[in-house]
Amino acid sequence: MHPKGKVCVVTGGASGIGEAVARAYAKAGARGVVVADLKSSGDRLTQVANDIGGLAVPTDVANEAEIKALIAAAEAKFGPVDVFYSNAGLSRKGQESASDADWDVSWRVHVMSHVFAARALVPGMLARGSGYLLNTASAAGLLASLNSMPYGVTKHAAVALAEHLAIQYGDRGIRVSVLCPQSVQTGMTTPGPSAARVDGVMLPDEVAKIVLEAMEEERFLILSHPTVHTYMQRKASGMDRWLSGMRRLRDKTYGAPAKG
Repeated sequence: MHPKGKVCVVTGGASGIGEAVARAYAKAGARGVVVADLKSSGDRLTQVANDIGGLAVPTDVANEAEIKALIAAAEAKFGPVDVFYSNAGLSRKGQESASDADWDVSWRVHVMSHVFAARALVPGMLARGSGYLLNTASAAGLLASLNSMPYGVTKHAAVALAEHLAIQYGDRGIRVSVLCPQSVQTGMTTPGPSAARVDGVMLPDEVAKIVLEAMEEERFLILSHPTVHTYMQRKASGMDRWLSGMRRLRDKTYGAPAKG
C-alpha cells in the first residue's frame, strides 16, 4: 500500500520514528496525517502537525477510550482511517524484580495499545476490504533485551500480536506489518553501554524510508538492520547455543553479574 491519498494515523508522532514516518506519509501525498502523542509532548506535537498540514491529537495509548477518541477525531477530519501506525513506546529498566507499575505500563503501551486500535479499526477495514495495521515492536521482540525484561517480554508479545492479526485478516484485505528496529537515535536512546548499538545507530529518517518501502511491498516483518535476520536464524537453529552467546554478550556489554 502506498500512502498517497490515504488517511494515516501515527502514535508516538511527536518525535523519533513516529515523527519521521508521519512526515514521510505527508510528503508521499497522504490525504490526511494525524499525529498522536502524550499531552506532555506539548507544542512539539502541534508543530509536527502544522508542518505537514495534519492534525494533532494528544493521546495516551495505554487508555482504550483515548485510542477510540483519536480514531474518531481522525475520521471526523479526514474520513475512514486507511493506515494506523501504532508506534508509541517506552523503556523501563530492570528484570523480573521491576515494579508492577513498570510491567503494567509496558504491557499496556507495547501490547494493549495495538489491541485497542485493532478492536476499533478492524470492523470498518473488513467492511471496506482494505486497511493497514503497522506496529512498532523491536529487534528485542525477536531476540532479547538484556537490560530490560519488561521491554523484551512485551515486545515479544507485540510481535506475536501482529502475527495473529496477519493470520486472521491478511487474506481479507487488511495488511499487517511489524517494525523491529535495533538502535535508532530517538528520545529513548540513552548514554552508556548498549547491546542494541552493536550494529550501529540509525537515524529516524532512514527508518522511515525503510517503512514506506516495506509498506509498498506489503512485507510483514520490517527490519532496520538486516543482520537481525541472521541472528534470528542462529536463534532458531540452536537455542541453547544462542542463549550462551547472549550471556556472553551480556557480560561483555554490562559486566558479569555478581555471583551468590
